[in-house]
Amino acid sequence: MVAPDPNRDPIEQYLLAAERARLAGVDTAPMSVGTADPSGRPSVRILLLRGLDARGFVFYTNYESRKARDLTTNPRAALCQHWPTLEEQIRVEGRVERVSAEESDAYFAGRPRESQIGAWASEQSRPLEAREMLEARIRDVESRFDGGAVSRPPFWGGFRIVPDTIEFWYGRTGRLHDRLLYTRTAGGWATSRLFP
Repeated sequence: MVAPDPNRDPIEQYLLAAERARLAGVDTAPMSVGTADPSGRPSVRILLLRGLDARGFVFYTNYESRKARDLTTNPRAALCQHWPTLEEQIRVEGRVERVSAEESDAYFAGRPRESQIGAWASEQSRPLEAREMLEARIRDVESRFDGGAVSRPPFWGGFRIVPDTIEFWYGRTGRLHDRLLYTRTAGGWATSRLFP
């Protein structure tokens, strides 16, 4: 069982955890992301982690979706990744910022063409009267790009969760789990252990 290292940078610690998961055949992309609207009403959904560096955790979406509207009016979020077979969980909380247009362009260019077309066709989170309406919109977008490169929609791009806290949770027998909390301070990261 892996022991948490309070002296390690939390992003480095996360990357080591993700590598353990990858070697064990665990998909490390899915994560639960929680947002709240201006009234404080929470919402959570599964998203895919699409980037990570010293600045934070990145995912992509339609900027007119419910989560994007939440993040625009209340730019804070929380994410959680749980890998039950490894008995590891990572929780992140922090402020949210949009990634640069260049980063969004680069990511979008690498997506499958069907996903690129879908980004243009979907009014994400809006009511859809009938599936046929979406299929007609897809045909219209395919016709517009007519086999050429599909540009990124101006209403689609990335968000980065810039962590204030990162907690690593390691399952132990008797529910006496190891929990290591990193908290961002003016001088870097402070660490503390939490009761299970």
